[in-house]
Amino acid sequence: MIATQVDLESEIARLKKETDTVILAHYYQEDDIQDIADFIGDSLDLARQAQAVTHKQILFAGVHFMAETAKILNPSKKVLIPDLKAGCSLAESCPADKFMAFKSKYPDHVVITYINCSAETKALSDIIVTSSNAVDIVNSIPPDRGIIFAPDRYLGAWVMKQTGRDMVLWDGTCIVHETFSLKHLIRLKVRNPDARVIAHPECPEATLNEAHFVGSTRKLLNDVIQNPAKTFIVVTEPGIIHQMKKNAPDKTFIPALGEDESCSCNTCPYMKLNTMEKIYLALRTGRPEVTVAEPIRIAAEKALLEMLRRS
Repeated sequence: MIATQVDLESEIARLKKETDTVILAHYYQEDDIQDIADFIGDSLDLARQAQAVTHKQILFAGVHFMAETAKILNPSKKVLIPDLKAGCSLAESCPADKFMAFKSKYPDHVVITYINCSAETKALSDIIVTSSNAVDIVNSIPPDRGIIFAPDRYLGAWVMKQTGRDMVLWDGTCIVHETFSLKHLIRLKVRNPDARVIAHPECPEATLNEAHFVGSTRKLLNDVIQNPAKTFIVVTEPGIIHQMKKNAPDKTFIPALGEDESCSCNTCPYMKLNTMEKIYLALRTGRPEVTVAEPIRIAAEKALLEMLRRS
């Protein structure tokens, strides 16, 4: 039997110290997990942090591809994830075997792959990107080179619009960002005429067209801190609102919803699989551990390091 949350917090702190573990967490984790993490960030922040870790062990409170990324960039460290089932709809939409066949149709194209993919798919890529740096990296590719962009077609379409580059897009989507209701968003804007709409570029174009600002989770947080607006409609996974409230306590945040306003369709079911109890158990048992086969790790690392070099 696991003790109360207060006990969990103290036990997690004790086990972290005993096992020399650092806890990395994504903004979409539950509030209590964000509060006990050593570092919180978006995918680019977390990739950089994973590369720089000096602890013996990393516990990644996020989804599987994020923990894999930490292992790829820091292979000498043991990497734990609270729940191995914490996957990603984007990663699942782009299996490596199908992506290899797709890639073979465009042999002269540069393969740019969003970090939300498996290690095997990263290994087939030339450069990994995040929503923070995708525009800059696409702009860095010579204009005479064709580009494959995978797996998120909405992010890819937004990058094409920002850069003016024509790219071949893989047909993948995020189940959360695709779910936001345009009708509900417009209703929120009518009810809150002074609100600033901020959205993640994984959303469909029609949703993004209603936003005043589009950016990665880190850039959305920065916008909240820096912009003088007092009310924000947030069109991304609502886990980020915890950090927004902490950084801008005088402001109001309204989460966008899906068509069914009574459901929690705007939350990522994979991110929410992680719990304080599972973090405690992972630290106590040293499981589940995330591993990556060395040939795949080496190829994936090359694409990740190219991203970090260009960012």
